Amino acid sequence: MLKIGLCGCNGRMGKVITDIVSKKENMKIVAGFDAYTEKLSDYPVYADPHEFTGACDVIIDFSNANSLETLLDYCKKTKTPVVICTTGHSKEQLAEMRAASAEIPVFRSGNMSIGINLMMDLLRKAASVLGDGYDVEITEKHHNQKLDAPSGTALMLADAVSEALPYDPEYVYDRHDRRMKRPEHEIGIHTVRGGTIVGEHEVLFAGRDELIEIRHVALSREVFAVGAVDAAAFLGTQTQPGMYDMSDVIAAK
Repeated sequence: MLKIGLCGCNGRMGKVITDIVSKKENMKIVAGFDAYTEKLSDYPVYADPHEFTGACDVIIDFSNANSLETLLDYCKKTKTPVVICTTGHSKEQLAEMRAASAEIPVFRSGNMSIGINLMMDLLRKAASVLGDGYDVEITEKHHNQKLDAPSGTALMLADAVSEALPYDPEYVYDRHDRRMKRPEHEIGIHTVRGGTIVGEHEVLFAGRDELIEIRHVALSREVFAVGAVDAAAFLGTQTQPGMYDMSDVIAAK
């Protein structure tokens, strides 16, 4: 039985993950961690992971970037693997994750959907074939409650494209103050926030007289929750410290 700690348990994604895990026979959420400590399910909820005196095999984090330091401190002290699904981390926080991965297994992905991770492979292939003859523009859309912009997924997609391009592109997030034609070697990243959009990401390769679009649409939050639970099951079997991501989960299937 895989014992899971759930950080951000009372948030939108936490509730979806709770529902998914409750239907599985081989895993159980034994503790939740959330600033809002009301008990909404059959496990106790703590404001701080250090208040929990039990044991977890793995922790899933779908909380807030501000919770990272406390979470990593707890995981390092208890040698607990952690699946970090939260986005919007600073460069310093990403460095903290890498440092922690020298002591414990750390899984991080800007998007937990298998479809998005497949899209990244398609983008690498497209960029390697199309080269520098096509302009690249990325548009991401999310609900009006999302805090970070651009999304972590949009940056993942931009990085996937960048890896395969024959040049080092500049990421451009806003052109309103530019009075100039579009430079060749940039990737435009655009953000839309509105309503209850779960998540849409589109990458446009714009060439001379030709457009190629690769698009992913999430129709519910469950797709991300399923990925997080799969990642937790995978990470719970890892005995070596290190950084892991969804490509490791896919390879293990």
